[in-house]
Amino acid sequence: MLYPRNVLQSVWDYLKKVEGDLLKRRSSLAKEDPFADSSRLNDNASDDTEAAEQNGHAMSAALGAETSDALRRVRGAMKRVDDGTYGKCSKCGEMIDTDRLGIDPTADLCMSCAKKAVAAANAK
Repeated sequence: MLYPRNVLQSVWDYLKKVEGDLLKRRSSLAKEDPFADSSRLNDNASDDTEAAEQNGHAMSAALGAETSDALRRVRGAMKRVDDGTYGKCSKCGEMIDTDRLGIDPTADLCMSCAKKAVAAANAK
């Protein structure tokens, strides 16, 4: 049996807050990226300054990708709350343990399927 929407209201509220935080983080990261400053193209920066800018851009890009992935997971969980499938494994259809959902409210796989997915990814 899946969870009624009224039981999931606190989960929805939490996910909505996390979504807002992630959107702010993504915006902040975009502003902090050294490559976002178009005037840097016209400067004759020393090699160490250029290397620092490259490193800063790489870090911003990695954190931006991580933030986008987290945002995708949060929005997926919100969609599952909306369509009534929250708490159901997207792979096997079994219920996801509530302890797992308590730790990671964005989980869409039960532990068994998650372990299989990790094993398959590691085998590549």
